[in-house]
Amino acid sequence: MTFRRALLPLMLAAALSPLAASAAPRGFEVRDMATLDRVSSPTLSPDGRRVVFAKRVVDFAANKGASSLWIEDLFARDAAPPVRLTPEGWNVNSPSFSADGKTVYFLSAKSGSSQLYSIPASGGTPKQLTAFSTDVGGYKLSPDGKRIAFNAEVFADCKGDFACSAKRLDDKGKQKNSGMLFDRIFIRHWDAWNDGRLNRLFVTAVTDKPATTATLVSFDVIGDVPSRPFGDSSEYTWAPDGQSLVFSARIADAKEPTSTNFDLYQVSADGTGTAKNLTTANPAWDTGATFSADGKTLYYRAMKRPGFEADRFALIALDLASGQRREIAPQWDRSADGITLSADGKSIYTTATDMGEHPLFAVDIASGKASKLIGEGSVSAIDLAGPTLALTRNSLKSGDVLYTTSSDATAPLRAITATTGETLKDVAFGDFEQFNFKGWNGDTVHGYVVKPWNYVEGKKYPVAFLIHGGPQGSFGNGWSYRWNPQTYAGQGYAVVMIDFHGSTGYGQAFTDAISQHWGDRPLEDLQKGWAAAQQKYGFLNGDKACALGASYGGFMVNWIAGNWNQPWKCLVNHDGVFDQRMMGFATEELWFTEWEQGGTAIDKAANYEKFNPVNHVKDWRVPMLVVHGQLDFRIPVEQGIGAFTTLQLKGIESKFLYFPDENHWVLKPQNSVQWHDTVNAWLKQHIGE
Repeated sequence: MTFRRALLPLMLAAALSPLAASAAPRGFEVRDMATLDRVSSPTLSPDGRRVVFAKRVVDFAANKGASSLWIEDLFARDAAPPVRLTPEGWNVNSPSFSADGKTVYFLSAKSGSSQLYSIPASGGTPKQLTAFSTDVGGYKLSPDGKRIAFNAEVFADCKGDFACSAKRLDDKGKQKNSGMLFDRIFIRHWDAWNDGRLNRLFVTAVTDKPATTATLVSFDVIGDVPSRPFGDSSEYTWAPDGQSLVFSARIADAKEPTSTNFDLYQVSADGTGTAKNLTTANPAWDTGATFSADGKTLYYRAMKRPGFEADRFALIALDLASGQRREIAPQWDRSADGITLSADGKSIYTTATDMGEHPLFAVDIASGKASKLIGEGSVSAIDLAGPTLALTRNSLKSGDVLYTTSSDATAPLRAITATTGETLKDVAFGDFEQFNFKGWNGDTVHGYVVKPWNYVEGKKYPVAFLIHGGPQGSFGNGWSYRWNPQTYAGQGYAVVMIDFHGSTGYGQAFTDAISQHWGDRPLEDLQKGWAAAQQKYGFLNGDKACALGASYGGFMVNWIAGNWNQPWKCLVNHDGVFDQRMMGFATEELWFTEWEQGGTAIDKAANYEKFNPVNHVKDWRVPMLVVHGQLDFRIPVEQGIGAFTTLQLKGIESKFLYFPDENHWVLKPQNSVQWHDTVNAWLKQHIGE
């Protein structure tokens, strides 16, 4: 197998050719990554003629980014580049078109809070459409364009009264005391403490004057719509006749931190009546509802096993008249990310992780046959309208690029925005290759090797051995702004990544294999993958290698420190689990640890101790850099402090990089640069240039 030099049709640029690579003066580094423009949210006009997208530009000095909307006429003869639609100085997101394609809607905090605006698609001055005393978090236009459904944070007992919620927050700010009294969990979630507010769903009219009042339509369903911490407006949808909405919600009660039971509820758009639970029979996760054009069928995604957040999302069709439902593609062993209906209503377009990549598939609704439409790399977002399909796609050599093609994806891809290589013309990227080997139980396991940017045949290179988190995740052919292999290749290191048992995209049984086996099956895969990579790729210097990981990858680094420390000259543990049993009591989403360990830390204490890094600290010897954020409530900061304290007490060379303002991820541009500079300095110290 040869290393891939042209994953994307439009990446055959000279910057990736052998000649240009030899002439390029440098490799990719974190300051490039932190300051790159990012494109997202491809949105087509109903006739498929225009595409709007968001472009995020980083102000590194101000340590923040700002997004604007850009528009392109896809049918124009002159093929002019996209033009900016929203004014300078506006930070905007969430674009959508009106039904006639003449107006673009978006959210902006220009007024001081996040509100809905509109602007002519031909350009002009934005018009404010809402002026609530709380932020509009997301929205969906009604089919006739006369109303919006939107989500906003309010206190549940304020019953949708924005003024009540605003006064409650104002009164709280005036209090002399600061104590918070809780009578149930969640007390905190991801990176925020629970102050009693919920995301709730409202409907209001779109008129000439900014709306200040709205109707609460999720009144009798007490839960977050959309879900926290990462839910969005894809979790609710209008019926085609505009008379009702369907949303996904989990009840916010004492059982919430141990439950993955999201149900689909149908409610009247005028707020009357009560919510109808459409999925009461399924105790697992139901979400992502989409109506057929005639409103008779509801398509959605569903898991089958309660309490398991990494179960396979199946595609379901529900006949609303009879209540009959069926799984559309039961033989397709992949987990669907979303639902976009084809124009004829016969197919569902969806992305799914697949063999180390993230392609776009078309699933035939009648037969259940899944066909790969666009592969090579990772498709991150799509939109479909008229004769046009728009999508963003990235790879191990480029961040997201906006492409358009025909609605059936048979036409060549047309690039609307530039690749990373075209933007950074003086940078060479490391070539890469996927490989496989026999891992645990004799199963085929896959991994990737990335060459250093300045690779020379016959030379050996020190290695960064990256371990992905999740644990149900994947390090594959995609771009990351946090753990990007090219930042290591850009320092002159080779990179090895193994998709061990537990990784997604290789079938649900492969993903399931890690639960209650955090320390044995994945470790065997990592050991065998490391040996296989060295045997296959002579340029890997196994005597100069460091292992790095975050979240589950950080756990594995801690586990490796006491159970497989022989090959490594250094370790990097970012937000990793140090004490499994304490993790079971201190994390917020308890369903995760209960599924992964086979029960609670009270009832199944032995399971938590079986693969517990703290029990093996007597064998720690390898220098370790520990990184943790104060706002990480998923794996609390004491886990990192515990690991660092252990290293210091044992006299092992170690450092602790602490971020008081970051959560489970390091997101601020200058913090990201500091993170990479610290990690790269650690690697350089222990394995050289």
